[in-house]
Formats: sequence, C-alpha cells, structure tokens
Amino acid sequence: MVVTLTGENSFATRRRLNELVGKFVAKNDELAVEKLDAEEVEAEGIIEAVKALPFLSAHKMVVVRNGSANKDFAERVEQTISSITDGTDLIFYEPQIDKRTVYYKVLKRQTQFEEFAKLDKFGLVKWLVEEAKGRDAKLSFADANYLVERLGDNQELLYNELSKLAIYDADISKANIDLLTEPTPQSKVFDLLDAAFSDKKRRALELYEDQRAQKVEPQRILGMIAWQLQLLALLKSADGRSSAEVAKDSGINPYPVKKAAGMAAKLSEERIRRMVSEALEIDIKSKTTSLDLDEALKTYITTL
Repeated sequence: MVVTLTGENSFATRRRLNELVGKFVAKNDELAVEKLDAEEVEAEGIIEAVKALPFLSAHKMVVVRNGSANKDFAERVEQTISSITDGTDLIFYEPQIDKRTVYYKVLKRQTQFEEFAKLDKFGLVKWLVEEAKGRDAKLSFADANYLVERLGDNQELLYNELSKLAIYDADISKANIDLLTEPTPQSKVFDLLDAAFSDKKRRALELYEDQRAQKVEPQRILGMIAWQLQLLALLKSADGRSSAEVAKDSGINPYPVKKAAGMAAKLSEERIRRMVSEALEIDIKSKTTSLDLDEALKTYITTL
C-alpha cells in the first residue's frame, strides 16, 4: 500500500492518517511503524528506511511527512516508490504541496492519492449530523447549523465540542449547545457588524459588551472588524465572481466569505472605503495617542 494524504482540511487529513496507522498497529506491532519528517531526515535515510526489510515483524509501515520540503528527496521520490519492499506500507503525509511540481504529479500518478478539501458550511452541518449518528447521538440539521454559526468553521473545535455535547446528552439540543459551548469571538463580531449595518445599534452594542465581558480585548475586536472589512472589500471588487470563486482565489475558507456576501451586497463601494478608512484611523490613534479604544469602537459601531 502506497498512499498520499494531502489537502487544506488538516483535521480530516490527520484523522485519516491516524485511521491508517491505527488499523496497521491493530494487526502488527506498534514498533513496526516508522515516522520520518523529511525536513529533519536526509533523503538517503528515508529511502533506506523504505528499502529495509521489516525487522521482527512480517510487515512495517513508513510515514514520510513533508517530503516536498526536502528538495533532494522530492527529486528522488520515484526511486523511493520503486524501492518499496514486500510487506512495507508507505504513506506520504503532505499537509501542503505545490501542485505545479513534478513531485506532486508523481504522487498523484503512482500512489493512492487522497485529497481532503475544507468543508463549506453545508458540508460541516452534514458532517456534524453524521458524526453524531456515529456516536449514537441525535443532532438535527437545524441545531447543527446553529452550532456552526455559533462556533465557526474550525472542524477540530466542532469535533471536540460535539464530543462534549454527546457525552452530556445523546439528544443534542440548542439549549444544551448554549449551555455547554462558548460562541467564538469572530462569529459574534460578524453578528455585531450585521446588527450595526441593519441599524440595530442597541443590539450591536450589547454584542460588543458581551465580547468585552468574555475578556476579548478591544484591539482584538478591532482586528476582527478589520478582517470582516477585508472580506467585504474582496467581495465588492469581485467583478461578477461568485463567493466560492472569491474564496478560492484569495485562499480564504468559503464559509465566512459566503456569509459576508449578503452584507456586501447591501453596501456601496464608497461606504466600505469609508469604513476601512475610519477603522484605520482608530487603529493609528490607538497606537500613537491616549485614545480610549473602547469608547472609540463603540462610537464607530453606532455610526456605521
């Protein structure tokens, strides 16, 4: 077995690696697994590990991480694959890989190539529902959607929180989600801006105070506002491209881009420019004067 694991979805890639290693160890000795980081081991050492016959075991597994980062090894990857001995499983674990390289093309052509893309919002919701079923728990699509809205698109965080919820009560409800999870600041800052743009000033200020009560510093809130403004600017200058295309071109996860698309449609380019300019002015003054950043942000929010 020669497998390549790669893709932007680091959670799914790691999980698949652990699954393959776990299955191997269940049938063989744990000492028969050799893990090599190509950034730390010379190409010759990796090739020798692949060529060597299993010792004290009928089978062995070699896991090579970041092979693309080792120029010498990348150039000899075909030699490595052809050197595999009987009874040896080889896994190339490539969290990031340049698809323009010969190395990528060799792995794509000569290995069992498994690529894991990041999940969009719908994909995350569907995955959460299926994951809950696998734990003999029940999670509705509506509540899974709420969980993603509340926590964001970090799949590892969602996995950990789902585990906690399923242990607490197999019938996962919105009430228990509110009880056991904390909303991510980034998600709430988006709600804050949405409220401000909808002229719900009181709600926007409540959300701001909620962030401060959770000990989120004003500088961090300003940084998250700046990130949201960047998304709005990207979408406003999309020139007819869809939110999915904007996400792909900019290297940003599709979920927050899609979420910001509706807001961007309501705003003029001039208004976005003005908001960016005012946020920049607040940032500069907060670093060069005795500006009360808390009060400045509140004023900024209520005048959006």
